[in-house]
Amino acid sequence: MEEHLDEWSERTGITVEVWALPKGHVPVALSRAVMTVLREALSNTARHSHARTVAIAITMAPSGLRMTVSDDGIGFAEPVTGRGIAAMRAAFAEVGGAVRVNSVHGEGTTVSAAAPAS
Repeated sequence: MEEHLDEWSERTGITVEVWALPKGHVPVALSRAVMTVLREALSNTARHSHARTVAIAITMAPSGLRMTVSDDGIGFAEPVTGRGIAAMRAAFAEVGGAVRVNSVHGEGTTVSAAAPAS
């Protein structure tokens, strides 16, 4: 994952700050959900946000997985809809979790996701 993030940062010119990544085993279904959300959130950041930095934190505990992808871009007015956001929500719904997208116009966007341990 870190290699993917480094390549994305180099390609887009947006700095990636990794705050946390899981150290142990993450079930395959959760890994797929994380990658779906991560790819879509980073794609949206690169295409729409005008961000300089994106911060990523993914943690795995006995109770489940939590992830946050936050950028310092221009944000947007809510409510949030679209195929990409629907795909992120569907990916986490498949593992019993949920995705939230919060944006503050002029201050950035945060995608948060959580799912119980399998």
